[in-house]
Amino acid sequence: MSVFGIEGNKFVHDGKSVQLISGALHYFRVVPEYWRDRLLKLKACGLNCVETYVPWNLHEPEPGLFDFSGMTDVTRFVESAGELGLYVIIRPSPYICAEWEFGGLPAWLLRDEGMRLRCSHRPFLDRVDTYYDELIPRLLPYQCTRGGPIIAMQIENEYGSYGNDKDYLEYLKDGLTNRGVDVLLFTSDGYTDANLQGGMLPGVFETVNFGSRPEEAFAKLLEYQPDKPLMCMEYWNGWFDHWNKPHHTRDSQDAAAVLDEMLAMGASVNLYMFHGGTNFGFYNGANCLEKYEATTTSYDYDAALTEAGDYTEKYTAFRAVIEKYAGPIDTEMPPSTPKKAYGKVALTESVRLFDSLGELSAPVRRPCPDPMEKVGQNYGFILYESRISGPQDDCEISLQDVHDRALVFIDDRYLGVIDRWSKQKLACSIPSGGAKLSILVENMGRINYGPFHKDFKGITEAVKIGIAMLHDWTIYPLPLSDLSGLSFERLEKLDPGVPAFYRGTFHAEEIADTYLSMEGWGKGVAYVNGFNLGRYWEAGPQKTLYIPAPLLRQGDNEIVLFELHGADAPEVTLVDRPFIQ
Repeated sequence: MSVFGIEGNKFVHDGKSVQLISGALHYFRVVPEYWRDRLLKLKACGLNCVETYVPWNLHEPEPGLFDFSGMTDVTRFVESAGELGLYVIIRPSPYICAEWEFGGLPAWLLRDEGMRLRCSHRPFLDRVDTYYDELIPRLLPYQCTRGGPIIAMQIENEYGSYGNDKDYLEYLKDGLTNRGVDVLLFTSDGYTDANLQGGMLPGVFETVNFGSRPEEAFAKLLEYQPDKPLMCMEYWNGWFDHWNKPHHTRDSQDAAAVLDEMLAMGASVNLYMFHGGTNFGFYNGANCLEKYEATTTSYDYDAALTEAGDYTEKYTAFRAVIEKYAGPIDTEMPPSTPKKAYGKVALTESVRLFDSLGELSAPVRRPCPDPMEKVGQNYGFILYESRISGPQDDCEISLQDVHDRALVFIDDRYLGVIDRWSKQKLACSIPSGGAKLSILVENMGRINYGPFHKDFKGITEAVKIGIAMLHDWTIYPLPLSDLSGLSFERLEKLDPGVPAFYRGTFHAEEIADTYLSMEGWGKGVAYVNGFNLGRYWEAGPQKTLYIPAPLLRQGDNEIVLFELHGADAPEVTLVDRPFIQ
């Protein structure tokens, strides 16, 4: 048994003073085969600790159905860190933010229309209890008090930015301790008065999050917590990207200088992110402060390691600063993983979405266009079909409200796009016999931060023709989690404006990391060997999708695209480096 805790204004481990120099590395954003590589690179930078969130929505994808395998095998990740002699900080709170879908909350919570999130609402607490009953016992053996590497656990995440329900925070704290957690508990918040007042809990260690001005941040923390160690739980040394916005970068020397300031003050720090990784599948989050903005598939974060785990100037700068305070680093830097450009891949087969509904979905009839959650769906796309009577000249179709982006079709002919951040209406004319109206809505990621966190997906209220609501809908849930039932046919010609699946194969004698270039394609989702790589969009800034080598196999490999708008040519290219606009 070992003891990690606080004595005065210092962290101590078995009686010795410790300055934590930690790095954020999320196991669920990295394929398991690369966990040890990334952890070794973290240690080789001079860090002595790794921090990770635990996303509830990955571990309980449906109520009472739990998954702790593959990329969700959190205990294996903790074991790997411990084998390398690293401390581990776990942040298992129900909400994680992290630019992750719904901030880590399961989308199925919203099937209960009366659900209240992140407060003392009994149905929410009951669901947290069920989750904790499964998760927490798995972590207990890895606490430092039982010989493991876990030294601290978070109660809630930046709660002062959301609410002030201290009974809720106390409930989570008791939920951890009553289940056997006996390591250091903490909270983390921004360093404003309001954030600290809302997020702190008496008797619980508080940390702060920021990207610059450490003296100012720590001075404010000391006003509220004068007798404890200083720790920045999230030092934002880079930033994440939104679609259709410029790529974020931060000068490496500037980032290293702020790290130097903190370490010189004797503060502990967690680099957020040390290695960002990838929002595979449909798990990117979104922000909605002034307007809705979805996060890209890449979570590179301009961090010390790239999305593919390669070294950067920032890594070198951080390493030099850390050596000033921690002494010479004796861990050898592992080589970067090999990269390979496999070249052009012809997509020789296709099938239209409208011809594949029977293989992909079990439709339901509803009087109104219910959102995903009301038809038991969590992620992906959802298709609504109804009929409009005719004739109607110069009429207007509007959606109230769409979350997040809708393609509208009249008799399977593309009419246009309606989205939640700009355009809400489309003009059309309906012939005398009437017409079929089809609306394909993409869930581009639930909001992970801020006051609009309760984010239903699909059409959330109504479809209107003029001012009149349209009723009688056939709804096709399209989670697109399994495409194996698609009936592909040989592609004769591209059909622009029609959502379709495209398939091709390429041969790999040698397995290496690669990048899927989406140049010439519009918007959609890419799969390799059945694995959902994530979204692409010509709007940028991301122009390539990272494919880790463990997703490939020696011999033939399959690429499937679900493209919404069409392409310049039925081919993609596998390149050996990323391209960001």
